[in-house]
Amino acid sequence: MKKICVVTGTRAEYGLLMPLLERIKNDKELDLQLLVTGMHLSPEFGLTYKLIEADGYKIDEKVAILLSSDTPVGISKSMGLGMIGFSESFERLQPDMVILLGDRYETFAAAATASTARIPIAHLHGGETTEGAFDEAFRHAITKMSVLHFTSAELYRKRVIQLGEQPERVFNVGAIGIENIINMPLMTKKELEESLGIQFNQQLLLVTFHPVTLENNTSATQFKELLTALDNVQDATIIFTKANSDTDGRVINQLIDDYTQLNPDKTMAFTSMGQLRYLSTMKIATAVIGNSSSGIIEAPSFKIPTVNIGDRQKGRIQATSVINCEPKKEEIDKAIKLALSVDFNTELKSMNNPYGDGQVSEKILKKLKNFLNNSFSLKKSFYDLP
Repeated sequence: MKKICVVTGTRAEYGLLMPLLERIKNDKELDLQLLVTGMHLSPEFGLTYKLIEADGYKIDEKVAILLSSDTPVGISKSMGLGMIGFSESFERLQPDMVILLGDRYETFAAAATASTARIPIAHLHGGETTEGAFDEAFRHAITKMSVLHFTSAELYRKRVIQLGEQPERVFNVGAIGIENIINMPLMTKKELEESLGIQFNQQLLLVTFHPVTLENNTSATQFKELLTALDNVQDATIIFTKANSDTDGRVINQLIDDYTQLNPDKTMAFTSMGQLRYLSTMKIATAVIGNSSSGIIEAPSFKIPTVNIGDRQKGRIQATSVINCEPKKEEIDKAIKLALSVDFNTELKSMNNPYGDGQVSEKILKKLKNFLNNSFSLKKSFYDLP
């Protein structure tokens, strides 16, 4: 059996990977190894490794890397701890391949470690651009360390090839997160209200705002502009999902806590909702607001508007449901009003999501198995791989 090590460090990443994890777990020719790190192991971010175990997955390795700091120095130290821990874990696990998704700093550290150990890497969501975050540089670096590439759109496949990767190892399979939307039995509005212990108002806004890591100390200012704009939305229930462990993420999370305490009748905040409740909320939401990739990639499948604030997602392919605006109260106000308008929502009924139809994990597994069975030996150099 070929040993496939999947690395996950965040709640969102794990949720996206679930269809692929399930296929690998159930495949008789593959042995799933799960390496959990980052926010999954932090009490501050919900100890979400417990959700992974509750879903029936065995965690083979836990690599704790988070420090009680979201400064640039703290993030860099976390990356260093990650490389130390990943190297020891890979030595114990001896995987035939490592699967990584996305662009986060802990993913970059895992990629650098696997590359040094000459373990082939399969990378999901390469070739994308996010001009407001240093994640873009990490993503392209991970691409150069990987031997198999599964992109979410044809434009991104071409960009990976432009980076010098061999075309026969680069596959446009679409965004894996859409597979959950299509296949997961989502909760009804009533079931969701009972699960959350709240009755929704006429408008339901799903808000996620992450730091714009290439800007200096803008997170608090920009998020306060968003909160001021949300004050103006009438008859709304606002559900916040908290920021990740990027630089200044804790600043945003403290502002969320303060805001929900002042507005307990119309707000709720979650460190982690879990994939089922998050997608169920998105399905019935009036709009998705913030700067998360889920508003760009997953929300269009529900044909609901996204108010995308600032530059964090600048450069991504976008559906017509995405309304871009500057991180200023007046501009956010205008964008929210447009998102809530009848005319705008009517136009979305015939919209297609540019990130594919969701049939992703089966395509990835087929390519992985073909590569593992026919294309390489661990004794060969990456440069010798066909």
